[in-house]
Amino acid sequence: MKSNYHFKFEDLKVYQKAMDFGELVDTLVKKFPNHELYALSSQFRRAADSIALNIAEGYPGSDAQFVKHINHAIYSANECVSCSTKPRRRLYLSFEEDEENRKLISELTKMMSSLRKKIIERKQRTNA
Repeated sequence: MKSNYHFKFEDLKVYQKAMDFGELVDTLVKKFPNHELYALSSQFRRAADSIALNIAEGYPGSDAQFVKHINHAIYSANECVSCSTKPRRRLYLSFEEDEENRKLISELTKMMSSLRKKIIERKQRTNA
């Protein structure tokens, strides 16, 4: 169901993809053992959710603020690499699931890096 209240950052494909990744991770961690509930499961969910949250938080600010938040989102994406590798090594995720996570994280990181570059270029043109 679509909301009657729309925010501009929701149009960003990278935001939409980050939201989808967060939901995927939420589903995946339900397969982890109970002793990981407040450890790796929680960390993976928080890192994955942080990608979209940082994009949303930084969007309405200045270009410099948005770049800062995109950087934080990239850091969270990088954290998700470790958060996916650990459960694969502990046999909670299959190689294929980890590989799919890595693919999605790679796509997200490339999209965020491209967005960051465009913002920096726009900022430089404006300041020139």
